[in-house]
Amino acid sequence: MQTNQPVFARRYLTALRKHLKQGKPESLDAARRLGTQAVVLKLETLALARLHEDALITLVLPHYSTRTSDGMVRQAGLFFKEAVTPIEETHRGALEANVRMKGMIESLRQRTSELATANQGMKKEISQRKSVEESLRTSEKTTSQLLQKSRRMQEELRDLSRRLLSAQEKERQKISRELHDVISQTLTGINVRLATLKIQSGTNTKDLQNKITATQRLVEKSVDIVHRFARDLRPTVLDDLGLIPALQSYLKDFMEQTGIHVSLTIFAGVEKLSSDVRTVLYRIAQEALTNVSRHAHASHARVAIRQGETAVSVEIIDNGQGFEVEGAALAKGRKRLGLLGMRERAEMIGGTFSITSSPGQETTVRVEIPQHRVAPRKRHAKPRTPRTKHL
Repeated sequence: MQTNQPVFARRYLTALRKHLKQGKPESLDAARRLGTQAVVLKLETLALARLHEDALITLVLPHYSTRTSDGMVRQAGLFFKEAVTPIEETHRGALEANVRMKGMIESLRQRTSELATANQGMKKEISQRKSVEESLRTSEKTTSQLLQKSRRMQEELRDLSRRLLSAQEKERQKISRELHDVISQTLTGINVRLATLKIQSGTNTKDLQNKITATQRLVEKSVDIVHRFARDLRPTVLDDLGLIPALQSYLKDFMEQTGIHVSLTIFAGVEKLSSDVRTVLYRIAQEALTNVSRHAHASHARVAIRQGETAVSVEIIDNGQGFEVEGAALAKGRKRLGLLGMRERAEMIGGTFSITSSPGQETTVRVEIPQHRVAPRKRHAKPRTPRTKHL
């Protein structure tokens, strides 16, 4: 507001003159606006009263008469009352603010006293906490040593588990060879001798021939059982012919025994992988399909072994009833051991193991083996294209 006091005095005189002439309530609005301007100019009530007195003298005395002057003075008093109202409201607000300020100061003093008391308690608590922290440091050091020991023992247990799996696989291979090369050949020799005896005993009784025939059947059945037992332990075809024939043979027997149809997709270069990797792929497929036959109530399954840019992967997918993966991980029994065995086999050669499933949905078992953990391929080999075997 750029208006100075003389200019304000002239405006006040003009507004008062208009009010005295018109005598309308609307003219009092001008008085309130002037009061607001007086607040901006920091005029006190006494200064505004002096301005009002000067304006009243200027307007009333030249036309003074007993009959008209009293009415003009009353009208001028109403005008002054309206003009002084903003100043009085400002003073009243300042007084109320002053009272509030005193209350706040008193509250601050009380709060300062409370904070001083709390500060003393805080110092005692800090001292106690320092003592506790020192004890915790000692305890933390002991706990850290125990944790390191626990981790070391856990790693040793994991290494032991992997050694056991490796030893188990070697033992299975040895037993398989023994069954195939010794027991199976012995039973076959017995069967040949019985066939010779049957031919030579043509002049003997019919009862003898029947007995020999029954014995031959028993021996043939025994040979089949031994062969199946050997395949379950470790199929010789896996070592002699490779992973693809071994899986084909296993899936054929699996479908005959369970009635579950299984399709096989596998890349041709899989036989160039290391023996350990091919063994893991075979065992994971075998264990996963065993779980399918026992728990999934599935009618179809797919086995896919693929060569990617960074890893070799195997997926076993079934259309069974599915399950809660977390619940299976915590459950007891053969199913949990099967999952742990597959995971351990995958991690033994640096791979990753995962299961995706939920009740009512298909289940996917997936293992990925990084490229650097498998046998290197030839640089100029032709691109490998997957081929699908429907057995």
